[in-house]
Amino acid sequence: MRYVCRICGYVYDDEKETVPFEQLPDDWKCPLCGAGKSDFEVEAPKKERKPVSVDAEAADLKKLSAGQLAAVCSNLARGCEKQYKSEEETLFLELADYFTKITPEVQDATVQKISKLLAEDIEQYPNVRAVADQSSDRGAARICVWGEKVTRMLSSLVNRYLKEGEAMLADTPIWICTVCGFVYIGETPPELCPVCKVPPYKFEQVEGRA
Repeated sequence: MRYVCRICGYVYDDEKETVPFEQLPDDWKCPLCGAGKSDFEVEAPKKERKPVSVDAEAADLKKLSAGQLAAVCSNLARGCEKQYKSEEETLFLELADYFTKITPEVQDATVQKISKLLAEDIEQYPNVRAVADQSSDRGAARICVWGEKVTRMLSSLVNRYLKEGEAMLADTPIWICTVCGFVYIGETPPELCPVCKVPPYKFEQVEGRA
């Protein structure tokens, strides 16, 4: 049996490992990206990708908050950076900064609420990816792939925090990829970002954590 990390794609092959996946301890982590055991799934047979029907009218009518627009523009800026479109990147960063400044402070923010919102975001990615594919927009499709993986990692870390509390972060640096936003907890950043494959110097350590 082969098990695949839904975040970075690492494959745990029972036939090649000394310990079957099911017998690994619950606190076992992906050796590549640090995701939890629960973020692995049984490798499914490869199937031909079929077009997904998307209600374009419903998608157009959805009104995004300032915070959501800030995130969208920030992701689009990253996509432009990857395609060496510096002018477009700058414009999207300006928009992201504007929407960030007008985003009202969240009064009822809790870790539990964040966990719920991340789970809802993960469910929406297939529809967003379908729109990008139907438009033949490779840049947007790449952002969808990166965004889903980063969101899954954030969800994994938040749920792990709900179980372990502050002990999870004790004396352990937190790193964030400046290209795709991937978050990694460990003494040093990974040799390659599990999501966008940039080298470790593209990671920045999160400072000022109480």
